[in-house]
Amino acid sequence: MSVSGRVSLALVIHNHQPVGNFGWVIEDVYKHAYEPMIDALERHPAIRLGLHYTGPLIEWLAANRPEALERVRALADRGQIEVVGGAYYEPILVTLPDRDRHGQLVRMADELEALFGRRPAGAWLAERVWEPSLPNDLAAAGYAWTIVDDNHLRAASIPEDEMWTAFTTDDRGRRLTVFGTEMGLRYLIPFKPVNDLMAYLRKRVTPDGRFLGFMGDDGEKFGSWPGTYEYCWTNDRWVERLFEAVEGADWLTMLTPSEWLESHPPTTRVYVPDSSYTEMTEWVLPPDEAPVFVRLLSEARDQGDPAARYLRGGFWRNFAARYREINDLHKQMLRASDKVAAMADAAAGIPGAGAASGATRARALDHLYQGQSNDCYWHGLFGGIYIPHMRMATLSHLIAAEDLADTAEAAAGGQPYGARLVDTDLDALDEILVTTPSQTLVVEPAEGANVSSWDLRASRMALVSVMRRRLEAYHAQLIDHEQAAAGRSPGRPQSESAEEGAAEGEPGGAPKTIHEIVSVKEPGLVELLHYDRFERRSGLIHLLASNGAPTGEQLAAGDWEDLGDFAEEPFEVADLTDRSATLRRLGAVRSSGAVRRGRSVRADTHTRSLTVEKMFAFGGSRRVPTLELVVGLENTGQTELAFELAVEWNFNMLGGGHNPAAFYELPDGTHDSHDSAGDLESATRLAFGNDHEGVKVGLTVEPAARLTWYPVETVSNSEAGFERVYQGSSLLARWPVSLTPGESTTRAIRFRAVQSVDRSSEESR
Repeated sequence: MSVSGRVSLALVIHNHQPVGNFGWVIEDVYKHAYEPMIDALERHPAIRLGLHYTGPLIEWLAANRPEALERVRALADRGQIEVVGGAYYEPILVTLPDRDRHGQLVRMADELEALFGRRPAGAWLAERVWEPSLPNDLAAAGYAWTIVDDNHLRAASIPEDEMWTAFTTDDRGRRLTVFGTEMGLRYLIPFKPVNDLMAYLRKRVTPDGRFLGFMGDDGEKFGSWPGTYEYCWTNDRWVERLFEAVEGADWLTMLTPSEWLESHPPTTRVYVPDSSYTEMTEWVLPPDEAPVFVRLLSEARDQGDPAARYLRGGFWRNFAARYREINDLHKQMLRASDKVAAMADAAAGIPGAGAASGATRARALDHLYQGQSNDCYWHGLFGGIYIPHMRMATLSHLIAAEDLADTAEAAAGGQPYGARLVDTDLDALDEILVTTPSQTLVVEPAEGANVSSWDLRASRMALVSVMRRRLEAYHAQLIDHEQAAAGRSPGRPQSESAEEGAAEGEPGGAPKTIHEIVSVKEPGLVELLHYDRFERRSGLIHLLASNGAPTGEQLAAGDWEDLGDFAEEPFEVADLTDRSATLRRLGAVRSSGAVRRGRSVRADTHTRSLTVEKMFAFGGSRRVPTLELVVGLENTGQTELAFELAVEWNFNMLGGGHNPAAFYELPDGTHDSHDSAGDLESATRLAFGNDHEGVKVGLTVEPAARLTWYPVETVSNSEAGFERVYQGSSLLARWPVSLTPGESTTRAIRFRAVQSVDRSSEESR
C-alpha cells in the first residue's frame, strides 16, 4: 500500500542483569535474548537503534563473552547503533547522594568511551524513576538526553497527540532533552503481529515527518521472557519480520535518538513531576489500594474516558515506607556512602597519601556503587527485595565498603569503632549502632530492643537479613488462580506453565506480556500465605502460654499468642559501653485469651507486671566475632507468673532449595538443610552455617532449652510466575519460667561466628 509522507521510529533496547545474579541465569538470557539481537542487527545493517548495557552486565560480558562487546563495537563503528549510557551499576539515581549520582554517571561514560571509542549522549534512567532534580544531575555528567514514560508526560499535561516528539526541560541552569517511551509501542513490540505495529505507525505519517515513535524497553523481552524465544527468534521470527518490514517501508525511517535530534531539536518545554512507569506506581501502593487503582485505570482506558490520563498511582520513594527492609537497606547505603566519601576527604588532607590508600578508596567506592544497584530497593513483578541472593549480595557490598572505610580511618589514627546512639534509619528515634573490626550491629530500643542488623565483616555476611511475610496485592490473584484450578475438569493440570500461558496468548501464537501471565511453579502455594505480626528482627522476646505451648508448625503458621508486650514496645537504655549494652522494660503479661488493644496489652485484671532486661555483649576477633544476649526476668507484680520464654532469632544462610552448602548441625554431629524445620526438646548447643560463604555459627544456651526452628518462606510473583522463596530460618530458644512475686531469673544465648574467609584480605592480594 502506497503511503504519502513519513514517520520515524527510534528504539532503545535496555539490557540489565542485577548485581549478585547467578552466572548461569545471565548465560541463559545471553543465549536467548542478547546474542540473537546482535546476530539480527549484523544481518540487517540498515536497521538503526540504541543499545544500553548496564555495568554489571558489561562486566559479565567482559569476563565471559568478550566477543559480544567486540561485535557491539563493530556495530557502533559503522554507525548502526548508538550506545546509551546511564548510571554504571543501574541505581535509582534519586536515592543517592549527589556525589554518587555524579560518580555513577561519569563512570559509565568513561567505561563506554574506553570500550566503544565514544562517550554516550543519552542516559538510561533506571526503572524510569524521575524527579525534577535529574536534568541537572544528568547534564552535569555530560548527558544530553534521557528517556521517560508517556505516563510522565501525561503527568506534565502533555496532550496525547503531542507526545510523539522530543521535549526540553531544565533544572538549576542545566538543560536536558527527554524522550517519552510510548505505551502503545511497548505493548505492540513484540507482543502483537508485525502488521499491527506497522499499521499503528502508519497512523502517524505526515507530509513533514514530524512524528517520532519512541520505545525504550527491556531487551530480555526479546527472547528471555516466557514464550518469547520461539516467538521472536525460531518459530515466528518476529524480530526478523520486523526488520524486514522496516527495510521495505519507504514511509518509515528507523534511526537512533541522537540522529533524530540532529534534525529535530526539541522546541516544546516540559517540566515533569515525580513519576515512574504505570506498573511501578501500582506496585508501590498499599495492597488494599493497588487493586482500586488498577480497576479505575482499566475501566477508564476501556471506556475511552479522558480521566484515564489524570489517574496516577503512588510515589516511588514510598517503597521505603512500605518495607522496613528497604528503608534499612537504603539507610545502610547512605551510611556507607558517607564513610567512603570521608576517605577521600581524609586523604586530601594527608600529605603524600600513596597509591595504596588510593587503591583502597577505589575498592571501597566500587563496592558502594554495586551496593546501590536498584533491584533490591523496590518490589514489583520482578521480585525486588524478596530475592534473597540479590539482597544478600547488595548488603555484602555495603558491608565491604563500610569495612574498608573504617579500616582506613583506624589506620590513620581515627576512632571508627565503638557503640553509640544514632538514628540509623531516620525515623526520629535513636538506635544503638555497634561497630567493631569484626562485626556491625544495630539494636532498636524503641522496638523491643531487637537486633535489626548483624553483619559479619570478614565474610561480608548479613546474618539476620530475613524478610517479613506480608500481604501483597498479587496474593489475591494467586488465590483466584488456584481456586479456578481446583474447579478444572479432571486431567487438566492445576497450574499452567509459562509455555501454556504463551499458547493462550494473542492470535497467531504471540506470547502474553509478563503482566498478563498467571503461572505457578508448584500447586498449593496458597497454603503458604502466612503473614507475620512482627517485623523479622532478632533477639525478640515472646511470652508463650506455659500450657499447650505452640508446636513448630503453629509457630511457622503464626498460629500462636504472645502474652507479653516485649516484642515491639520500647525499652530504656540502662547502660551503653563499647562492648555491651543493657536495656530494660517494665511491661505486662496477660493471661491466654485476654484482650489486646492495638499493640498494647489492656490494663485489667488479666495483666501482671514483669521487668525484662536485655544485656548484649559484643566481642571476639576479626574472623571469630561473638555476640551474647542475657535475658533477665523479674516478677514485679503481686501474683505468680508462669509462661514459656521464647527468644526468637532470624538468620539468612542462603539455604533455599535445600542448598547443600547451607546447614543446621545438630548436637550429635548430623546435618540438615538450613531451610528445614526442626525441634530439639532439650539442648545446650546447635550450629548452622554456609560452607560456600565460609561461615559457621555456633549457638549455646544456658540453661538447656527447647530449640525450635522453621523456614521463613514468602510467596512472591516474578516474570517466571508465583513461587515460594526461602527468606531465612527462624530459630527460637524456649524455656519454661515460673516466678513468684519479687523473684528473678536469667537465660543466656551466646553466638560464636567462625569465618574461614576474609574477603578484604583476599581482594588486597
